[in-house]
Amino acid sequence: MKILIVEDDPLMQLGLEQALGAHERFEIIGRVDNGYGAVQQAAALNPDLIVMDIGLPGLDGIEATKQIKRTSPQIHIVVLTSHTLPNEIIAALSSGADAYCVKGATLERLILAIAAAQDGATYLDPQIARIVVENLKPPVPEGQADVSSLSEREIDVLKLIVEGKSNQEIAQTLYLSTNTIKTHVRGIMNKLSVDDRVQAAVIALRSGLV
Repeated sequence: MKILIVEDDPLMQLGLEQALGAHERFEIIGRVDNGYGAVQQAAALNPDLIVMDIGLPGLDGIEATKQIKRTSPQIHIVVLTSHTLPNEIIAALSSGADAYCVKGATLERLILAIAAAQDGATYLDPQIARIVVENLKPPVPEGQADVSSLSEREIDVLKLIVEGKSNQEIAQTLYLSTNTIKTHVRGIMNKLSVDDRVQAAVIALRSGLV
């Protein structure tokens, strides 16, 4: 997997390169320290995945993620940041980020987030999930999508999506086929009027489902 690191702290940048570069499945193809550089290098290098900080000079990581996803939706983006404010978390996920990790987490957790993103799953650091749930439990404003239209089985699937599980893992957990899970996921996205699993997870969290 070709990885681009976007981090403005030189020591953190170097540490990520060494830690991830030592993994046999990963190849670090670039490092940049600002959002504009991230957008440019994403287009030039076409990485499989970007590890993205939020607090970047010039163009922040949220806007950089939005721009990259707009032109290269196939590039997975794992946010790795010290920012834990609910509005920043929601903004990052809404911009198209596939996973959200907090700096200081173990390397194993970051690798889990990378694997989940590559598999098309949503990954939220457990600390982040708790923050989102605690701060966004009020009902979804009138006119916005909520989970009331979902069937009981679809809610079971959505809860596992929020946990960052892939379709295969959800199938194993619920003792169903992967094709059945794919059908449920499509049904969830249609009913919630969203385009991807991250947006569905955000609605689930904001609705107080988990």
